[in-house]
Amino acid sequence: MGSVTVMNFEQSLAIAIVFVWLGMVLAISFLETPLKFRAPGVDVPTGLGIGRLIFRALNTVEVVLALALVAVLVTDRPDATTAVTAGVTVAILALQVVLVRPRLTRRTNLVLAGDDVPHSYAHHAYIALEVAKVLGLLATGIVLLS
Repeated sequence: MGSVTVMNFEQSLAIAIVFVWLGMVLAISFLETPLKFRAPGVDVPTGLGIGRLIFRALNTVEVVLALALVAVLVTDRPDATTAVTAGVTVAILALQVVLVRPRLTRRTNLVLAGDDVPHSYAHHAYIALEVAKVLGLLATGIVLLS
């Protein structure tokens, strides 16, 4: 028979943080956001306004979860794989919040003001980073569980 590994409180907390974070990102970024624009009566300005509020709230909660994860992992001194997967995931969030979201906010402000704005690749960058973050959270969760 295999041996039984007992998780300590910090490991259990880190796992909970990672999977709560992952669930929030999947539910909002990959379910709510695409469906929002299909709802009757939701035009582009309304959808953009709602999206800004939702993503500001999501990113705020994500920063809190990322800080909590880092604090727990620093306390528990994780192995190198856990540290790398968690670190990369937190770095992806930082890129989204510091570099990409401000560009999206500026563009949204212009659209909401009625300006005709050129196509922007910031939205594509945010989606790519969102996919990478999901993969990072999944990898971190798997590593923590193993």
